[in-house]
Amino acid sequence: MALRIVANRPDPALVGLPWSTPLEEWTEHVVPLPRGLSRHVVRIVQLPGRGGRPPATYAVKETQEPLAFREHRLLRDLRRAGLPSVRPEAVVTGRTGADGQPLPAALLTRHLRFSLPYRSLFSHGASTDDVPSLVDALVVLLVRLHLQDFYWGDVSLSNVLFRRDAGGFAAYLVDAETGEWRSPLSPRLREYDVEVGCQNVFAELMDLQAAGSLAADFQPRSVVTMLQERYDALWNELTGEEEFGTDEMWRIEQRVERLNALGFDVEELDIVTDYDGDQVRIQPRVVEAGHHRRELQALTGLAVEDAQARRLLNDIAAFTAHFGLGGTDRSLVAHKWLNDVYEPLVAMIPPDIRGKLEPAEVFHEVLEHRWYLSEQAGHEVDIFATARDYIDTVLARRPEEAVTATEIESSEAAGAP
Repeated sequence: MALRIVANRPDPALVGLPWSTPLEEWTEHVVPLPRGLSRHVVRIVQLPGRGGRPPATYAVKETQEPLAFREHRLLRDLRRAGLPSVRPEAVVTGRTGADGQPLPAALLTRHLRFSLPYRSLFSHGASTDDVPSLVDALVVLLVRLHLQDFYWGDVSLSNVLFRRDAGGFAAYLVDAETGEWRSPLSPRLREYDVEVGCQNVFAELMDLQAAGSLAADFQPRSVVTMLQERYDALWNELTGEEEFGTDEMWRIEQRVERLNALGFDVEELDIVTDYDGDQVRIQPRVVEAGHHRRELQALTGLAVEDAQARRLLNDIAAFTAHFGLGGTDRSLVAHKWLNDVYEPLVAMIPPDIRGKLEPAEVFHEVLEHRWYLSEQAGHEVDIFATARDYIDTVLARRPEEAVTATEIESSEAAGAP
């Protein structure tokens, strides 16, 4: 059977991969990037860029042909729906080994830069204190999927990648093998997804504790309770019905503001009054998350995570107040902030440590560092002086979270696995 590659954006270099060799035996093009636990054989490969394009990094997973095509389609649909997930690139079928025996199909997804599996986070400085933030990120992802009528089927920390987001985390779905669209998604299926998530997260945290990555007195069962409670609270806030008197109409605006603060936009409100007109009942119809991200991108062109965007928007507001620019068009102020503050600060990061953190996360940490330095000094420290101190004393000591082509080649030359 002839080799067949079905791809969204065909990369000619894919043809040159050793498809006649079982994936677990691959060594060529394999790079030492962290990967999560999987029931399948998975390898991370990097292909050289062509025509001025940068190198491309992919996760390759062996699986059965029908499952590969199904997952490729689901991931593509999730991306089209604006949901956080890895980008599917190709399905490879028709593989045969040197002995003529058929080999499994392969699904290729694009490596998500600056992302890490949850286990790797704990080797990059995460601690017991970060567990609630990881669970929050997983809950937000699950709620967003459920709002779009997507049933996951295998909710777990292992099936997501995490990116740092203004001190917290953002979760991206990486394994959609068990997922399916259900319209409408029934309450029972939502409950089952949460139940499976609680069981899986409990087991994963127990494993981390046994490996010494979590404190000995940590209680995984309390996190399971927290996952259920935070899911219920967020779901109710986004979809719950609220009733109040006609003299409390201000509560409509308050509800919308709360939803915006959570990062969600409201598409429409279902407003119903009772027979006497004394009571009002509202139920919001929420669209996808990313309220702050979209606002910042419209103002500055920066594409960042939502909590990062909220932090940058707050700094733009402080910049506006500091320079008395309240009467100036907001987009012009944002452009001035970008040119005078954000871009010069990011340019201060030495090239050899730019793989430590995303620029927006560096900016967030510089703001946190300024608060610390200012408290010590008794007055507000200049942002650029803060950035210099942060880069020298904090960022330079952090582990890499994005591996460049040069760094991969260096680690391979040094005998890295």
